[in-house]
Formats: sequence, C-alpha cells, structure tokens
Amino acid sequence: MEEKKKKLTTASGIPYSKNEDSMTVGARGPVLLQDFVLHEKMAHFNRERIPERVVHAKGTGAFGTFRVTGNITKYTRAKLFNKIGKECPVFVRFSTVGGEKGSADTERDPRGFAIKFYTEDGNWDLVGNNTPVFFIKDPKKFGDFIHTQKRCPKTNLKDPDMFWDFFSLNPESMHQVMILFSDRGTPHSYRNMNGYGSHTFSMINKNDERIWVKFHVKTEQGIKNFTGPEADKMRGKDPDWAQRDLVNSIEKGDFPKWTLKIQVMTQEQAKKFKWNPFDLTKIWPHKEYPLIEVGELELNKIPENYFRDVEQSAFAPAHVVDGIGYSFDKMLQGRLLSYPDAHRYRLGANYEQIPVNRPLNKVANYQRDGQMRVDDNGGNKPNYFPNSFDNIEADKSYKEPPMQLDSDIADWYDRNENDDDHFTQPGNLFRNVMNENERKNTINNIVSHMKGITCDKREEIIERQLGHFYKADRELAIKVAEGLKFDFKP
Repeated sequence: MEEKKKKLTTASGIPYSKNEDSMTVGARGPVLLQDFVLHEKMAHFNRERIPERVVHAKGTGAFGTFRVTGNITKYTRAKLFNKIGKECPVFVRFSTVGGEKGSADTERDPRGFAIKFYTEDGNWDLVGNNTPVFFIKDPKKFGDFIHTQKRCPKTNLKDPDMFWDFFSLNPESMHQVMILFSDRGTPHSYRNMNGYGSHTFSMINKNDERIWVKFHVKTEQGIKNFTGPEADKMRGKDPDWAQRDLVNSIEKGDFPKWTLKIQVMTQEQAKKFKWNPFDLTKIWPHKEYPLIEVGELELNKIPENYFRDVEQSAFAPAHVVDGIGYSFDKMLQGRLLSYPDAHRYRLGANYEQIPVNRPLNKVANYQRDGQMRVDDNGGNKPNYFPNSFDNIEADKSYKEPPMQLDSDIADWYDRNENDDDHFTQPGNLFRNVMNENERKNTINNIVSHMKGITCDKREEIIERQLGHFYKADRELAIKVAEGLKFDFKP
C-alpha cells in the first residue's frame, strides 16, 4: 500500500504550494515583503548554526547501555549500582579538545570522553578525557591555557611560541605534556582509547560514610594509537576518521565496549598520601589503590540526527546523583560552575529540556519561563516555594553527610606539601611505563613541535622547558636538546 503523502507546511503547520519560487510583481518584478514563507526559510537558515563549543567543539556520539557487573554497594548508595545485572541507558560523546568544529580527528590533542547515565534518580554526567591527569590544577588558569592551544590573536594560526611559553612557565603541566607527546596523544580511534573521570570524586554509602574515588573507563577493544607521522597522514586523507570509524563499527553491529572501574581512597589514607589527592596533575598509583570493576558500557546506536543529539548534548560534572559527590579538587570545583554556564550561553536556559539532555524521571521544580521553554512551563501550578497548593516536598533521605574541612582559614593558597613535585610521576611514566619505541616516539614528537618556536624568546623558552624535562628524566632532556641542536647545560 502506497504511503499517504504529507503536505508541505510552514513551521507553524500552514500548508503552502510554492517552495521554489518567491512572490514577485510580474515575472521579472521585485519580490514582495508579504512572501512570509521566503522570510521564514531564510531566517531559519541564518540561524542553523548555534555557537560551537569553545573547547571540545568537534565530536561524535552514540547511545548505549551500562550494566552493573561488580558489587560496590559498600562504597555507594547510588541506585544505579545497587544490583548486579542492573542496566541503565547512556549517551556518550567523544571529542577533540583544542580544535574547531572543522578540525581533523587525528590532531595531537587530548580526547574528551563524556558519559550521560540516565538513572532513576536523574542524570549522572561523568565528564572526562582519555587521560587520567590534566595540564593545570587551578581553574583560574583554564582560560589562559585554552587560549594558548587556540589561534594567535595576531596571525590567526596555531602558535608553538604560545604553546611552549605557557607550559614552560607552568611546570605542573609536565605529566600531561608527556602523555600528549607520546603516541597516546594521537589515538587510533575513539573505540581504542580509555576514558577517565580524571578528578577525584566521592562516594557515600547507606551509612553516610564518604570515601574518595577516581573513575576509569577501560576499552575492551585494546589500546591502539597512531604514530605522529601516521596521524599526520590520516589528517590529510580523512579528517573525519574517528567519526567514520565509530559510525561504521556500530552500524555493522560491532558494538564497542568499555569496563567501568574505580579506585577508592579513605579519608585517613588521603591525609597520609604523598601528594595532594585532589591535584588533577597527579595519579593514584594502581599498586597502592587497585582498580575495582563496576560494570560494562556498550555503545550500540548512532543518533538518527547528529545535531539533535550530539551537537545539542550538554554534560556537566555538577550533575551527580545520590551516592556520588564532589571533592576538594580545585579544577572540579571550577567546572561545577563553568560547564552549566557554558550550556546556558550556547543552548539557552532550558537546555536540559532538549531530548538528549532530558532525564528519565519526572522533573519537579519552580523554574519557569526563559528562552526555548518547550514543556508545559509548570501549567497553572505555583512558581514559588513553599506554597499551600502543590504536593512537592524535599526528600530528606537524599541529604549528603557533611564534608570535613582541614582548615577554617580562607586564603589564596598556591601549594600544599609536595605540590611542587611536578616531575616524579612524569619521570616514572617515561622510564617505567613507556617501552623503548614509545620513548623514542615521544622525544621525536616533542622535538618536531618545539622546532616551531621562532620568537625572540626562543632560547629562554627552550632552556626553561628543557630544565623541566631534566628534572623528570635526564635522558629525555638530553635527547630533546640534541634533536633541537640546542646547547643545553643542566
């Protein structure tokens, strides 16, 4: 039976017959202002592009399922994890970080790895990267850091002078710089990389006991990376390689999977930890804090409409559910404000009503009005609290236990004990984690990039950065200096 044809209509549902010809005065006369269909089409076309994300502008995404495989109820009362075999729908967005929406997928750059869990208690957003650490540990530096990864305000070009000047003046970046310039800085695909919550979060159990936690999302496809030359070649051959790889694999039924694991640290252990456990530039050694399996994540559906679901998806570390909490991680504290603020600017005050961001459970609050409100806007119910007319109440069972502070003095602290040790962990990464070939590639990648430093401060910047490399590993600094033909005297 032939499907009944639909009528062509305007956005307000009014059928019209002329979609290719504008109304004119005679066959060759001027266009009439009253042709509102013309204006509607042109006005909407002019507004098809919403502002792109300042960071993580280019990405891809997929829907899937999370299934609990490990019992962690002694650590958390989150309903998501309360039973082995329990399933939860998810949406995941992968991305590059520093490039624009039209940049290549194989650029040397961290990769975003954001997961939205649609739980019975609301949405939990685990918003991380493919690295367990980050370049900086204080949110006041974030805008400055991102500016150095973007384009020079004078030339509108990516600028190694800005890049290395900033890093050489911020030695806390060493750990992430080492990862970025290893082959891990150019993942082969989104399917072949791990994800990390990176920050320290907390978990709260049914006894109101709090522990610190880090989240790891381990690929079951195996880690696979491009070398620098391979990534450069793919950048010219197929700049959308990672997007294509994910779409093709899911559409042919080869569903990628990851295992969610956690590290836990008690509050007493945190007090004795060598480094600040809330420092985003540091890891927790796995030998001391082993990984604990939580569940399996599978991606099995590509969105039917990229803009609707991927471009309009919005993630925020502030979105945690009962049983999961924050920590004193300065970068995390900064992101709690900045991420929702960015979404309200880009998508509007009601961005969480967009289907991909909408929770499964019913929302009950007193927020009203605002741009692009698309639900019933609270109908005739009160828009204030408390009131005598509705039956909405606060559930005290969701109250978090208090967080114990180490001090009652507020100040602009710039360091804690051992905070200035920016070199032990990156040195261990270079010597003990990387194999000989990976060390060689890392050195070559650093040398290739640092050769782009051409400003009149070149020698000063290189000398300063080599000094940081030397504190991490002597061989690393000497080999980079040799590659640059730079007379380095440690």
